[in-house]
Amino acid sequence: MKRTPLYAFAKAAAQWIVTPFVPYRVKNQERFPKEGKVIVCCNHLANSDPLRLAFTQHRQIFFMSKAELFDIKPLGWLLRALGAFPVHRGKGDVHAIDSASELLQEGCALGIFIEGTRSKDGEFGQPKAGAVMLACNNHAPILPACITPVGSKKTRLFHKAVVSFGELIQPEELGVENGTGLEFRNASRLVMGKIRELRERDLQELGQEESLSEHIT
Repeated sequence: MKRTPLYAFAKAAAQWIVTPFVPYRVKNQERFPKEGKVIVCCNHLANSDPLRLAFTQHRQIFFMSKAELFDIKPLGWLLRALGAFPVHRGKGDVHAIDSASELLQEGCALGIFIEGTRSKDGEFGQPKAGAVMLACNNHAPILPACITPVGSKKTRLFHKAVVSFGELIQPEELGVENGTGLEFRNASRLVMGKIRELRERDLQELGQEESLSEHIT
């Protein structure tokens, strides 16, 4: 299983230090494939989101990151050493697509924030089609994931968040037959709908837990 040399060390060293600042609990962790290519599609709330996702898994997740971060040379070196690669947002970045496809063909887990940017208000944004295009072109399943803050709309330091994983979506379930823009947009909405379902379920369960806690008190 492919790993960048620094990743395992950095994850082991950072997890116990960083977790108190970005506490989380994970649900349905067993749905994350232990091997083989997969695209993890998640909502995006904060810069800490990749950490929360990475900490839930033994496998390395290779993330797309905005190209501007790589312009800062020390940070760019670190990100590459941790397995991230740049993408120019809002453009047809052929190099990023090629890098992502290469990782999938090598059987890696690819992490994509399907909205393309962080949410400013905690609500879901419009999904981008890049993830479903990669899934179809590389015949890779998509794993919906959702980060849900506890007690607020945005993730904050020292406040817990729930990281949930949904059921795998196989490429043939995306409804893409002719590769049209409309098909890809509909497929991205389908994935976003699965992420939304995770959020609604987690919020409902969190509400039940809060009510139970108040009742016990």
